[in-house]
Amino acid sequence: MTPRASGRKPPADEPLDLDSDLGWALRVVSGAFRRTATGSVAALPGGPRGYLVLMAAVSGPPRSQLALAQQLTLNKTVMTYLLDDLEAEGLLTRQPDPADRRARQVLVTEKGTHALNEARERLGKAEAQLLADLDPAEQRHLRTLLERVARTAHREEHESEDCRLPE
Repeated sequence: MTPRASGRKPPADEPLDLDSDLGWALRVVSGAFRRTATGSVAALPGGPRGYLVLMAAVSGPPRSQLALAQQLTLNKTVMTYLLDDLEAEGLLTRQPDPADRRARQVLVTEKGTHALNEARERLGKAEAQLLADLDPAEQRHLRTLLERVARTAHREEHESEDCRLPE
């Protein structure tokens, strides 16, 4: 994103520099992370998506398939196939929700927890390699800032979906 597109007007004496462009930096970091992360979680059905489903399912109380799909911004059909694959591998189960028997809660199995922990360990090593030029305090600070930006982006995405007209 250029300074003009971000709403910030650059000072007249500020040179235009690709290295300082937020869009360029996000693209490069995202690509590098995607390459290393994909290899780290490749053993899981669905790879990165499967990893995110398991992470979401273990964080917090049991949720429905639909709630997980919305949280991860995954298409409901894609989520169903992904859950089918994870369940076939014995990594999770779907059980009727006691509060609403029409809904199904997604629960991670012991095998799923073990597979997730192994993937997290591999992913941690890949993240450490990617963040090697930052000291531990800078790494924590970067993560905190990215988490805040991600929450804002996720919230805005859901708010814009709420404004859409029904099809």
